[in-house]
Amino acid sequence: MTYAVDRLYEEVAYVAYHFHWSLDDILDLEHATRRRFVEEIAHINRRLSGEH
Repeated sequence: MTYAVDRLYEEVAYVAYHFHWSLDDILDLEHATRRRFVEEIAHINRRLSGEH
């Protein structure tokens, strides 16, 4: 099973935008770890915007 390239770009851009990490650092993450960071960033953004 391959991971959609568009989805990978989306995840990398999201983490890079919020954490200012380099492309290499983000791509070095295991898929599950990168997805967890995406989920945590989304959670933080929802909390800051007043959503639950």
